[in-house]
Amino acid sequence: MAVNEGLSIGALARRTGLAVSAIRYYEAQGLIAPWRNAGGQRRFQRADLRRLSFIMIAQQFGFTLPQIKAQLDLLPGGRTPTKADWARISASFRDHLDARIATLTKLRDDLDGCIGCGCLSLRACRLYNPEDRANAGGQGPRYLLGDRPAEH
Repeated sequence: MAVNEGLSIGALARRTGLAVSAIRYYEAQGLIAPWRNAGGQRRFQRADLRRLSFIMIAQQFGFTLPQIKAQLDLLPGGRTPTKADWARISASFRDHLDARIATLTKLRDDLDGCIGCGCLSLRACRLYNPEDRANAGGQGPRYLLGDRPAEH
């Protein structure tokens, strides 16, 4: 198949691992924009492989479809996105991803200790969260959410 003929939805599904129904859903949400050939079949740019891959990865990192769409809307519609185009999106996601990495690192490093959840079941809780003082900071595992034991 010549590159300018585009990819069928089945070829796109095979290459990305997405179900055809998922690709149609992303199309309906405006995340990808195929065209129709003379026979009325959907055709996709090869660049849509990267768009769909980006969608899949971004969703795994907790981004919502509206957030993803907002970023994809920054890409050019009339041409294949360049490295610079993708770099702009990467920069806008970097702060969020850095914060997520920091949270996951803290979770990995601190989950076996007092996390400020109020259970008071570990000996360390009596030292770090006496009488559940972390509760003053709000709901949830306060120390994993960024509070420090000395703040309460």
